[in-house]
Formats: sequence, structure tokens, C-alpha cells
Amino acid sequence: MIDIIISNELKELCPDLVLGCIQAKVSVESSPKELWEEINCCCDVLQREIHIEELEGLPRIKAGREAYKKLGKAPSRYRLSSEALIRRVLQGKGVYKINNVVDLNNLISLKSTFPIGSYNLKNLNSPITLRIGKAGEQYKGIGKELINISSLPVLTDALGSFGSPTSDSERAMITNDVREILMCLFSFNGEKEVGGYLKYSEKLIEEYANGKEIKLKIVQ
Repeated sequence: MIDIIISNELKELCPDLVLGCIQAKVSVESSPKELWEEINCCCDVLQREIHIEELEGLPRIKAGREAYKKLGKAPSRYRLSSEALIRRVLQGKGVYKINNVVDLNNLISLKSTFPIGSYNLKNLNSPITLRIGKAGEQYKGIGKELINISSLPVLTDALGSFGSPTSDSERAMITNDVREILMCLFSFNGEKEVGGYLKYSEKLIEEYANGKEIKLKIVQ
């Protein structure tokens, strides 16, 4: 497993912050219909059980929003990726179809309400630190313009920052030529259920992405 730590500065402000990490060799391709059946079923459940007005109060999303406020970032402008994804589903807009790894990443996030990012390991350098974005720091988001990542929790290596619980950069995005991934689950309210969702993610990666040599780790 690639080395990953949480900076002391970030941990002091967000003491309950935990990273659930998965490293795996995969085959990236179009998602099979079975995966999309699971995603559609999950979307149906969310639309039945959650009103959009209740979304910000869900425990894992609420904890993330409170952490962003501590860091000085407006959580309604820079939403957690899980909040933005579920909000899209509740608005009836559905989920984008990208590829099997990104799609299963989204399924895990929909089920767990944790923000989750998946990255091309080939384009990363060990060690990786989850730290607070510096003033003026930015990167090119996936399908977006430059994103202001100052005061966000950001994953960083020797080449710079590449991911956050809000939006990831193009540098490590999952494309069809990716052969090994790092998946990170961001929990702002402790370790509870992180291990269970890592095992669930392992199952999905094996089933839908031909996952091999899968390694799991919780970073605190």
C-alpha cells in the first residue's frame, strides 16, 4: 500500500477525520448492466427515503459540512462530492455513466454517504499527505475549470495536490488505460463503519473491475 498520512495541522482542526484506503489492480471498461441495476436500485431507494431538505442533516454529510466550516470553507459552495451526487439523484438528474471504476465509486458513495475519490496510481508519488489546501492553491478539476482548493482537505504528493472530498484533479483521473487504482473514502466523524464499507468496496472491485491484489488500510 502506498504511504498515506493525515497532516497534524488538519488532524488538530478535524480530530475525527479518517481515511479509508483501497489499492487494487483493475480492468477499466464500460460498466456491465448488473452494476447499473445496482446503481438504479440505490437511486430509487434514496428518492423514496430522503427529502432533499434533509440531505444536509445526514450524519456523515453534516460532519463534513461542519469540518469545512472549521477550515474556513463554505460547505454550500464547495459541497462534499457525496452531497452533490445525492442531491443530483434527488433532483431526478440521475448519475453520469463514466466507466466501471468511477461508476462503482459513485455507487459506494450513494450507499454510504461518504465522499469517495478514485485515482490512477501510476500518476501518483509516494508518500501522500492529506493536508489543508494553501492560500491561492488550485488545480484543474475533472470536466471543470480551475478549482480553488485553499482551505479544503487535499490529497498531495511530490507533484502537488490531486484530490479532495469535493472534487478531484485531471492528473490522476480514471481513464480506460488505468491498471492500478487508489480509492480513498473520507470520513469526518470517525472510524465507525469505514471498515465495513472498505470490505463492500473490495467486493465491488472484484466483481465489476476484475480487482486483483487488493489492499485495505484505515489512516487516522
